[in-house]
Amino acid sequence: MEEVCGRKNCQQALARVKRNKGSAGIDGMTVEQLPAYLKQHWPAIREQLLRGRYKPQPVKRVEIPKPDGGIRKLGIPTVLDRFIQQAVMQVLQGRWDRTFSKNSYGFRPGRSAHQAVAKAQQYIAEGYRWVVDLDLEKFFDRVNHDKLMAQIANRVSDQRLLKLIRAFLRAGVMEGGLVSPVDEGTPQGGPLSPLLSNIVLDELDRELERRGHRFVRYADDSNIYVRSQRAGERVMTSTSKFITTKLKLQVNEEKSAVARPWERKFLGFSFTWQREPKRRIAPKVIARFKQRVRELTRRTRGVSVETMVAQLSRYLSGWRGYFGFCETPSVLQNLDRWLRRRLRSVVWKQWKRGKVRFAELRKRGVGKDLAAQTAGSAHGPWRLSNSPALSYALPNAYLASLGLPKLIAD
Repeated sequence: MEEVCGRKNCQQALARVKRNKGSAGIDGMTVEQLPAYLKQHWPAIREQLLRGRYKPQPVKRVEIPKPDGGIRKLGIPTVLDRFIQQAVMQVLQGRWDRTFSKNSYGFRPGRSAHQAVAKAQQYIAEGYRWVVDLDLEKFFDRVNHDKLMAQIANRVSDQRLLKLIRAFLRAGVMEGGLVSPVDEGTPQGGPLSPLLSNIVLDELDRELERRGHRFVRYADDSNIYVRSQRAGERVMTSTSKFITTKLKLQVNEEKSAVARPWERKFLGFSFTWQREPKRRIAPKVIARFKQRVRELTRRTRGVSVETMVAQLSRYLSGWRGYFGFCETPSVLQNLDRWLRRRLRSVVWKQWKRGKVRFAELRKRGVGKDLAAQTAGSAHGPWRLSNSPALSYALPNAYLASLGLPKLIAD
């Protein structure tokens, strides 16, 4: 516990919490208010921690929509508890991370989702062209506290620290002004939760390694690569049994499958079926991308195209930073074309009347006859967004000048 409360460790923890920002917990304290609060109260808080008497507050329940539908329940700790969790996590991570499996990529220093996808691609290229795609049902809600604490106690002897970790697990959830007790699970939303999930699933990693399987795990997403469907069915049965009996977790049979890798999605990516597979963006991800762009450029929002592009560019830059890892540039080129057509159709809709449309086209250099023909057209905005008149009036260079980023480099 002395290491957790050490000056350097706490400075690093505070810097991380400030960098991550995030919303307030149940007490309403913001990240910006935390440094001043610690300056005044840290000696007393530190004393409580060292004596094993610190009591975390319940987490605040926040629900966010999942990309594939449904609701993900988060538990947001107070910023003070986030700071203490971060300090604990830094100490525990130093003890555990170096012993985690090389096939585990989630929430680990120096490791990333891109590395996990590349490793999966390597297995497929080596001839392991069937995947056992395991989906753990409500994993973060189902973690067995006693089993997790027993795993931690194997390497942590400080009873104060063990008591504090269990207190975080059992802090409860506030929803609608009422606090509900928690008997299992590790709430998503705190700095400690990702490391605890890796500790729980490290036992699965070790079992898969013992069996000689080729696998990749990112948090609770586990893919095992085999040479045949028959082998995959066998591995699915035996691994599901291990997860249920040894880890006290449940496999979601509806979402789990033995299939070809190009029929499944892993961390947003899929693969082509050739002998040398290429990374491609999963079809569901492309559909969600288009839906999000439609939401950000909804024609009825009544904002200027400049404002629309500014809002859109933030989303596009982040999306490109992750999915630019794909190896199918034609998909990104098609999405770039679709984006530009979408914006042209929005502008066309905003111009509304025929006279305004004619005047705007002429102002942008479109010939009189073509402008009149286009302005009076009965075709809808999407059809006209690809017309010669709109392509000339609102060229790619104009959209780029507004700050619209391209998804693929020239």
